[in-house]
Amino acid sequence: MSQAQITDWLASQKQAMIDLLRDVVNIDSGSYDKEGVDAVGARFERHFAEHGIPCRREADATFGDAIHADVAKPGSNEKPVLLMGHRDTVFGKGEAERRPFTIKDGRAYGPGVADMKSGVVMNIFVATAFHKFGGNPHPIKLLITSDEEIGSPSSRPVIEREGRSARAVFNSEPGRPTGNIVTGRKGGIFMHLAITGKAAHSGANFAAGVSAIGELAHKIVQIHALTDLDKGITLNVGLVSGGQSVNTTAPYAEGQIDLRYVDPADRARVMDAIETIVATSYVPGTHATLTIKGEFVPVVQSADSRALFESYQAAARQAGLTTLQGEFSGGCADSGFTAAVGTPTICGLGPVGGLAHTPEEYLEIDSIVPRAQALALAILRG
Repeated sequence: MSQAQITDWLASQKQAMIDLLRDVVNIDSGSYDKEGVDAVGARFERHFAEHGIPCRREADATFGDAIHADVAKPGSNEKPVLLMGHRDTVFGKGEAERRPFTIKDGRAYGPGVADMKSGVVMNIFVATAFHKFGGNPHPIKLLITSDEEIGSPSSRPVIEREGRSARAVFNSEPGRPTGNIVTGRKGGIFMHLAITGKAAHSGANFAAGVSAIGELAHKIVQIHALTDLDKGITLNVGLVSGGQSVNTTAPYAEGQIDLRYVDPADRARVMDAIETIVATSYVPGTHATLTIKGEFVPVVQSADSRALFESYQAAARQAGLTTLQGEFSGGCADSGFTAAVGTPTICGLGPVGGLAHTPEEYLEIDSIVPRAQALALAILRG
């Protein structure tokens, strides 16, 4: 095997990568759509089968199954390099039909095209190159998960287990619009706030009612006031609902809360403040409960992760990505779980894209090959 064989083969596979990406973008795979997420997984499994790469499913009853694939290094019992990615999106049923995969002016569009189906496709082709030609200094393991967009409720223990057993983790979330990769991320907690009040006719019997919506309004103001932009702490109540009718005092209301933070020490302090707000009845007679629905931990760069980044950066220069740097992202990702268990981790290695989670999400087509080559060269560096 020569290094050139790997990089030349990846360059020859640009259209094949686009074709596989088209197939999976055109399958709806919202996080709660197990059937769709598993259909995307089946398309990837077909690729593995066609190329003779061993793979298996780790079943989950509620969310999509985790998919594992392995490229061995014969005779080696070393820890593997872990190539990680998720195949779920934030989009609901019908989105792929409304906005199918298209290419215009060098950019590809479609639900999940950048975040992060292109990164998974890239990982698969890099692993396929090593399976075809050999030369990988360590075993390579792929993990393709199913529920990252909702905090990985089923995948987190799988990610942590695989992360602990890996020597390094490359998470191929989309490359930044700048062309950089991600070396640090915020932590995040997704919460559900439920409030009960008491229904009453808002005209004939107003005084007997207890408004859950009124209570929610007070709590939203208090929760948003915990935002501290200087410390990177943000609170957002992004969804609210409640009430029975316009002429009824609301017996029920709910809100969904997004907390982001940088310093792990801030988590407990902010959560204590939120729990105090939840326990306080601003409208007498209301009752509230708070449930954590999903959580990401921060990516904090360790000395080993810094060394991994520098090795990747050198590989990227070799692939022609001469200006690539590391940058911080306010978004969360599964890379936080592997960083937190102590495994050197870098993120945002996928092809370059932007405007994720919107109908304008795009992928820079010409970034696919050099990003794949950079990842392969980083693996070759050991």
